[in-house]
Amino acid sequence: MPKYTFGELTGIKEGEVFENRKALREANIHLALMAGIDGNPREGCSSIVLNGGYIDDLDLGEEIIYTGHGGNDQGSKRQIRDQDWDAPGNKALLVSEFKGLPVRVTRGYKHKSKFSPSSGYRYAGIFYVRTHKEEIGENGFNICRYYLIKDGIFETPDSKDEIELPKRKNKPKRIKFTVIRIVRDTALSKSIKELYDFTCQVCSKRIAVRNVSYAEGAHIKPLGKPHNGGDDTNNILCLCPNHHVMLDKGGFTIANNFDLIGISGRLNVHEKHIIDSSNLTYHRNHIFIND
Repeated sequence: MPKYTFGELTGIKEGEVFENRKALREANIHLALMAGIDGNPREGCSSIVLNGGYIDDLDLGEEIIYTGHGGNDQGSKRQIRDQDWDAPGNKALLVSEFKGLPVRVTRGYKHKSKFSPSSGYRYAGIFYVRTHKEEIGENGFNICRYYLIKDGIFETPDSKDEIELPKRKNKPKRIKFTVIRIVRDTALSKSIKELYDFTCQVCSKRIAVRNVSYAEGAHIKPLGKPHNGGDDTNNILCLCPNHHVMLDKGGFTIANNFDLIGISGRLNVHEKHIIDSSNLTYHRNHIFIND
């Protein structure tokens, strides 16, 4: 099984052009020699290539509407059947969305875009999958669509966004996307979520969207100034999005014996998860809003 690397690669610069797919593979940018999606349903998608494979792809520069794989006739490139969210590449992109993983993007010469090279393959840098949508494509079949946004311009979105897409004959089409808040994983956050099998330590609910589990790694003592909390497993909880926001905003806090304060219940703590009580004390004294 290929070993996938996520994020930027040492020595590879944005805008660098590679002669062919073999050169992309040798540079470890995109390991698959044919597929446009590089990754697997367990780890996620590390890289995509835009090279004219699907008529529904749309390249706006810092935003990309990308079509998942499957359903295309290899000869005509026309869609002849519906795409499936459980197809390996499509599931890999969902995993990258829900885990906030970086995705390398490369544009090929066959891709019809002003951002594409006239020959070879140009590395376009890091993007993140912001959301996904099932839609009927140009050829009348269901397609899996992903909205990617370039790293550095990401802002936490509202719960619903509208994206205007140009259509044939210049007739605009508006699509509503329901957005899951992206919380980018660290290795430590990922380890805590896996320890709890993506189940919230507060409400014991496990969220799955299209058979992909989703939870968020929440810091008890916030990172950065003025709190300067540590990015350590003793400061991270596995929470659903609702309880993550409530924790961050002081809607509840946690006693040293793990009783919840502000809401009813008790924090579920795995025997292998050691929580630093000083982080709990800090949250009670500085974050919790005691009405």
